[in-house]
Amino acid sequence: MKRRFVLIGATILMLAGLMPAAADQARADMKLAYVDVQRALNECDAGKKAKAEFRTRIESLETRLQKQQTEVQGLKDELEKKGMLMKDDDRHNLQDEYERKLRNFQRDYEDSKHELEQRDNEITGAIVKDLSRIIRGIGERQGFTMVMEKGSILWGTPGIDITDQVIRDYNKNGGGKIGSVEAAAGENKPDASAGSDFGDDAAKRSTISK
Repeated sequence: MKRRFVLIGATILMLAGLMPAAADQARADMKLAYVDVQRALNECDAGKKAKAEFRTRIESLETRLQKQQTEVQGLKDELEKKGMLMKDDDRHNLQDEYERKLRNFQRDYEDSKHELEQRDNEITGAIVKDLSRIIRGIGERQGFTMVMEKGSILWGTPGIDITDQVIRDYNKNGGGKIGSVEAAAGENKPDASAGSDFGDDAAKRSTISK
């Protein structure tokens, strides 16, 4: 019985001695990479196009809202300067017009802000999900153990940054055609086989408005 315990003890010690070596080998076999998703979004063809269209939309909304704001401010100034000198009916009519245009301006501003945010989320989500498919493809072809997002790591050697390759492959594979950004933004359905969790999470931290 004593001999048996000695043999078991020796086996345990031998296995314990192998564990660090096995762990070191596992670490040595790991092949890691990371992607700057925001930069890929900014520099891929579909992202550039989306950002340009988004800026045009913002400028159009700003022009319209500025015009409304000027009208509201003009009515307010008129009320403050001339209100006390006007007849009651005229003053009430001017007051009503001012309040109506002020409400319209405030509502239009909030609606426009919500529309822009929703549009940003939809288009960003569509492009980032397409990028996630490209990233997964690169990872599988090149045998990476893990591909991380730059925003989630504190430091990484530039040699494992594959952002440029992701941008090239994205553009080469059609960029916006991997679900025409407009169509993909409208559908924006998760695809479990394409790493949609990464796409969803990365999209929350990225935006075409940057």
